[in-house]
Amino acid sequence: MPVTDLLERNHKLYGDEVALVELNPTMKDNRKTIWKEFDLVQQTSSTPYRREITWAIFDEKANRVANMLLSRGVQKGDRVAILMFNCLEWLPIYFGILKTGAIAVPFNFRFAADEIQYCADLAEVQVLFFGPEFIGRLESIEEKLSQGRLLIYVGDGCPTFAEGYRELVADCSSQAPLVRLEAEDDAAIYFSSGTTGFPKAILHNHESLMQAAEMEQKHHLTDRNDVFLCIPPLYHTGAKFHWMGSLCAGSKAVLLKGTTPETILDAVSKEKCTIVWLLVPWAQDILDTLDRGDLKLEDYELAQWRLMHVGAQPVPPSLIKHWMEYFPHHLYDTNYGLSESTGPGCVHLGVENIHKVGAIGVPGYRWKCKIVDENNVEVTRGDVGELCVKGPGVMTCYYNDPEATAKTIKDGWLCTGDMAMQDEDGFIFLVDRKKDVIVSGGENIYPVQIENFLNNHPKVKDVAVIGLPDKRLGEITGAIIAIKEGMTCTQEEIEEFCKELPRYKRPKTIIFADVPRNATGKIEKPALRKLYGADRLVEQQNRS
Repeated sequence: MPVTDLLERNHKLYGDEVALVELNPTMKDNRKTIWKEFDLVQQTSSTPYRREITWAIFDEKANRVANMLLSRGVQKGDRVAILMFNCLEWLPIYFGILKTGAIAVPFNFRFAADEIQYCADLAEVQVLFFGPEFIGRLESIEEKLSQGRLLIYVGDGCPTFAEGYRELVADCSSQAPLVRLEAEDDAAIYFSSGTTGFPKAILHNHESLMQAAEMEQKHHLTDRNDVFLCIPPLYHTGAKFHWMGSLCAGSKAVLLKGTTPETILDAVSKEKCTIVWLLVPWAQDILDTLDRGDLKLEDYELAQWRLMHVGAQPVPPSLIKHWMEYFPHHLYDTNYGLSESTGPGCVHLGVENIHKVGAIGVPGYRWKCKIVDENNVEVTRGDVGELCVKGPGVMTCYYNDPEATAKTIKDGWLCTGDMAMQDEDGFIFLVDRKKDVIVSGGENIYPVQIENFLNNHPKVKDVAVIGLPDKRLGEITGAIIAIKEGMTCTQEEIEEFCKELPRYKRPKTIIFADVPRNATGKIEKPALRKLYGADRLVEQQNRS
């Protein structure tokens, strides 16, 4: 069954009900200023920008996009990219692409111009939808990018090198196109996060997308009364496929622009959100703000908020313990996944297992997991090895890269590159990325374990642990630590705190600085290694 069937079902069953809300508290809505002519003045200066569409309009907009693309020669299997911030047009365009039988290719909105060109070439993109925020980047590569490609602009003031979205779809039919889709048909290309260089193109079929939708709905028991608050970018599998639980249930979702504690709590309160997916930095910011007394929970209507879940990165158990002090009635879940596994959920904690906070969980709905050594042999429970997963959400391949595909998929098992261990109860604990393991004097050191420990320090807001080059030991442990707002901390305080760690795990270098994270909350360790690792090596060489 293709995932587009869920949208068409929701149109038929719940057509008049709200499907999506776009909310931007930082932007004022001036669309109603015309009412001043009739003395019906509305306080637009204090009205946040808010739009909504029903399931019927959602599906009809997707059909118009599909019919427009078909009229421009797009065929089954063609690649159509989206380079846009979250907005009300994003998902109808995505589903319109799918309805043609073409492959939707979401681009990371943080891509620089050279990365846009690289990914467009890698995925052999024929059409690109883009928003106003990207005009400058595209102008710099327009001569090469536009060769053989249709560029479609979504916004006001269309640049001369593109065609306008509104004009193109205005006269197109809102009826579903007559294109037959099957579960095994290619559906989407997602890109790896690119924190280790230029990203890989990850190809998924409709079965993968359906698996994500059904799994998310089952894991979080999403029903028609739920309202999902979606904050992360839709280009990422995490945000997209968590939202697909709402698609499966036929329930409303809110696309929020803004990540401050006030905007999040205000959206939950006013939109009556019941399910919220947060990245660790956002959850930590909410806790810090509440600790300082800058916000008070009693000022918001939050009783309906039933589930908070976190993913995309290791979650410090101390954060969840602190969260439950403020929100004791919340169900909590964490989800593990990769873009290669259709995003989060191949391993999940489960709302019934909060006593196991710290674990990433057990195999998700219709998934299998194993932990293997360097010879691909399963390790004994309690030992560390590479986590491998198998299920209907595994990618088809890395697009046009059979060599990388063969290294990653072995006998149907996806080798994640993450080091993990399984306890006696069958719960899986993430230890670290295989490539991030620090080898110091022959000892394997797992940064996540040290990061979790340091996150228990009352002054630490965020921390990243990396290996720094050392002439004698090969690598030593370095901790980059961000301190909570309004607090000061010394190296001696951290060193004293770390005395509870085994000596070989204690950070040998402590750096007080911001911890860079990408749009999905993952620490950008390659950037930190480049910034601090190379500098340290040069320093050592100069002294020798």
